[in-house]
Amino acid sequence: MGERVPWELVEAALAAARERGTDVAVVPLTAIAAAAGISRSTLLRRLGGSRAAIDEAVRAAGVDPGGRPPVRERAVAAAAQLISERGLGAVTLDAVAEAAQCSLPSLHTAFGGRDGLLTAIFERHSPLLDLERLAASPPAALGSTVREIHRALVTAFDRHPRVLPALFADLFSRPDGPGGQMFRAGFPRLFDSFGALLLPHVRAGRLRPLPLPLLIQQMLGL
Repeated sequence: MGERVPWELVEAALAAARERGTDVAVVPLTAIAAAAGISRSTLLRRLGGSRAAIDEAVRAAGVDPGGRPPVRERAVAAAAQLISERGLGAVTLDAVAEAAQCSLPSLHTAFGGRDGLLTAIFERHSPLLDLERLAASPPAALGSTVREIHRALVTAFDRHPRVLPALFADLFSRPDGPGGQMFRAGFPRLFDSFGALLLPHVRAGRLRPLPLPLLIQQMLGL
């Protein structure tokens, strides 16, 4: 790392990137200055007048400053492809870093570790976000609600890369493995979405007043 770039400025750049969920290279200098508690003009002066200095210092610290799609986006896409082609066991941080063309420190900065990466993959490739959007603005009719729930589930299973089938395969083969961990982490949000979609119809008398897990099980035919 260049001597003219103090370590606290590198830390400020990394913190600003984490807060925005993006790469250092696309974080405005004003945001880095704010994270460092100084003005933009002071930051530029301490960088020797060049934005490139902070990017080079971050790179020298072992983190890809980016400029391409953010590390988070590249890593989730690369990990999803690995899961689709080789299964969940292929998702090591080393393999993802190589496929995403980023460094291990970049992955730790973006996700905090493998668990955070798996959580991001589940959010992107499970029906979670689609169900949350549906629950935020549900259809009035019960039939339409059920059809839209099924549509969200089928869309998630058919989405490429084929992540969700691989997660279920891992879950059924080793319930305590990473697939089971991902489902357990995402279950509270899934459960909340199903509740928001189905419980109003229970209160209106259109569905039998069964426990929500049983309602979900019957609707999905499990």
